[in-house]
Amino acid sequence: MTRKYFSAIRIASAALAAFCAVAILAPDVFAQDRNRPRGTAGVFDFYVLSLSWSPTFCETQRGGRNAQQCGTSRDFGFIVHGLWPQYERGYPEFCTAGEPGRVPNELGEPLFDIMPSMGLIGHQWRKHGACSGLSQHDYLKAIRTAYELVKMPDGLADPAVAQTLSAQSIEEAFIKANPGMQQQGVAVTCERDKLEEVRICMTKDFGFRACPEVDRRSCSLSRVNVPPAR
Repeated sequence: MTRKYFSAIRIASAALAAFCAVAILAPDVFAQDRNRPRGTAGVFDFYVLSLSWSPTFCETQRGGRNAQQCGTSRDFGFIVHGLWPQYERGYPEFCTAGEPGRVPNELGEPLFDIMPSMGLIGHQWRKHGACSGLSQHDYLKAIRTAYELVKMPDGLADPAVAQTLSAQSIEEAFIKANPGMQQQGVAVTCERDKLEEVRICMTKDFGFRACPEVDRRSCSLSRVNVPPAR
């Protein structure tokens, strides 16, 4: 046999050994992909409650066209962006559910104090809520339940006051205000140098929990502007 043949055998053997090493070191990744029916409604590990800082959104071009949330008479602070089913790694979206994609006004409008747009409510239902395994009614009820279990930190949630804080101090303010919330269970995201969202990880029965993958995506700026409402 030629030297080239034996070289090819050695390369193939090395590749197989590397694959086996990865499988041994990270069996949970392979097990998740092999055993979990990903994208199936109701099959997920936990929720992320995403709280959007409304004044930051309202400063954008898209927000400027949203009179319901950003009109001159509006003074929203934190609103619910969504309640998102998550896997330990990744998340399902646009699952097939036994209900229509459109959310009726009579179901959505009671949430307008914390989620002030039927467009937002409908999109969140189609992309995320349909993956919860809940009916529209129960998913929107879950949003309300999750939101009301989170205490907004004193001072931070006032939309009339402009502030400059670090991302870490914003996380710490939420942790201090909410016993049981963990450092790895809350993540701040930024829109350039402005506060965009606070994402809080919760169990399926709305207890606080850690979520390392979500936490790794936190903003790390030492100066984050928290703009006031217009």
